Amino acid sequence: MLLACQKHLFALDPNVHYLNGAAYSPGLQASVEKGLAGLRLKSETPYAIRPQDHFDTGERVRSLFSRLIDAADADRIALIPAVSYGMGIVAQNLYRWPGLAKKKHIVLIGEEFPNNVYAFERTCQAHGLAVKTVDRPQAAENRGARWNEMLLESVTDQTALVVASRVHWIYGTVFDLEALGRRCREQGAMLVVDATQSAGVMPFDQQAVQADAVICAAYKWLLGPYGTGLGYFGPFFDDGVPIEESWMNRADSDQFSQLTRYQRAYRPKAQRYNAGEFSQFSQLPMLGAALEQLLAWEPLQLQAYCQELSSRFVPQWEALGCQLEATAYRAGHLFGLQLPDGADYNALVQRLAEHRCYVSLRGGALRVSPNVYNDAADLAVLTEVLADSI
Repeated sequence: MLLACQKHLFALDPNVHYLNGAAYSPGLQASVEKGLAGLRLKSETPYAIRPQDHFDTGERVRSLFSRLIDAADADRIALIPAVSYGMGIVAQNLYRWPGLAKKKHIVLIGEEFPNNVYAFERTCQAHGLAVKTVDRPQAAENRGARWNEMLLESVTDQTALVVASRVHWIYGTVFDLEALGRRCREQGAMLVVDATQSAGVMPFDQQAVQADAVICAAYKWLLGPYGTGLGYFGPFFDDGVPIEESWMNRADSDQFSQLTRYQRAYRPKAQRYNAGEFSQFSQLPMLGAALEQLLAWEPLQLQAYCQELSSRFVPQWEALGCQLEATAYRAGHLFGLQLPDGADYNALVQRLAEHRCYVSLRGGALRVSPNVYNDAADLAVLTEVLADSI
């Protein structure tokens, strides 16, 4: 049985047609309440903050996220502020990858989000690695299938690193990460997944994908606040080099009376990669409340809701001359509409805003990204404005 619309649980103006969750999610009412309580704790009663308050919420959030991506071990989850931070950890440790001296390139998907490009520029220069970009096929027929094939074919025994997403952030094309993971292991390449546009709203099975790292911003489909994120770091990273040396990441750092007994040892596994001051007494409880709700809904059910909702309107969009990814390779929660030749994308976005309907213009597409707070009325407004504008 499909979920019903959950708009009533969000702090979103019910009169707005918000189809832009891939940019920023609205907040859950429960998360907002947690955030306000955290602000009051720090502002009004700082004397009530206990040593364990620096760690307990973080442990809960790490546990919730490990369940969400089926990672099995919460100690492999680190609390980070942004995808750029997580990718920076990967770049900083690539020099340790076995056989790196014999590798020639890294692999990126075409029209990738800038974080995943900039993070490796210096590292590639330092190690003499070229960047191999797998561009989106020009031909529309079987585009999603062909793009997946090209990505797999690009990974060879000369590949040091592959950075990929489950869902392309502009077009909504879905990539087979399990197949990509197998290919990377066969060729001795590190696999790093940017799960920002998929985790939370679509099933993610880390035990099947076996990525070496999974990096995710929390302010989109995890329904968390801006400036929060999470990263999974596999066994390769256990003895790696963190970006910073936060005291909180060292062994026994919860023993405040013993902090000047300096520790060389880190907390287990990925805990060395936690960002400094990760406690964030307002933001972390907000994220925890959001993750609890996502697990209650279940990502599979959220994806089914979005697929059913968006698929109702696809025939109308295609009849207007819009192109989008084929059903088998299109995410239900994020897809790019490519308008007929000559259409004015900027004017259309402005006109949609006048109707209180919000989407994004990204690359060469009108990016539409519904979630469980949307219903058919929201997509009907989008469709009506499209019909009047094209």
